[in-house]
Amino acid sequence: MSSDKASLRYAHREDIPTILALIRELADYENASFARTLLITEPDGTVAGMAVYFFNFSTWTGVPGIYLEDLFVKEAYRKKGYGKRLLKELAALVLEAGGKRLEWSCLDWNEPSLNFYQSEVIGAKRKNEWVGLRVEGDALAKLANS
Repeated sequence: MSSDKASLRYAHREDIPTILALIRELADYENASFARTLLITEPDGTVAGMAVYFFNFSTWTGVPGIYLEDLFVKEAYRKKGYGKRLLKELAALVLEAGGKRLEWSCLDWNEPSLNFYQSEVIGAKRKNEWVGLRVEGDALAKLANS
């Protein structure tokens, strides 16, 4: 059997039972929206920072969540509560959507941010059971054209 003769199509409402079965298989195997940007501004309109995020869906929990793609606060506004305000709003959006988690990645060398995220103020925990993977550049083109 080869995937060369298989066809691709978008799922439809009638595919829900099949999708659910695939989700269950994925959960057994693992043991276990479009991006939006939120800005934080001063009363005069000066932008102090941003959070770029998108809603996702956890096949494990069966509910939505948010993946934070980028959080950035300008240097002059750091350690003044701006990052917390952005994360607090995202946490509220997760709960409003009936979700259970807000997650993101942080560069391993960014100790100030890691300390902030893992502080009692934010309460984030490292997730060491996952390994980040990426296909880019020539490998991406090769995969797309294979």
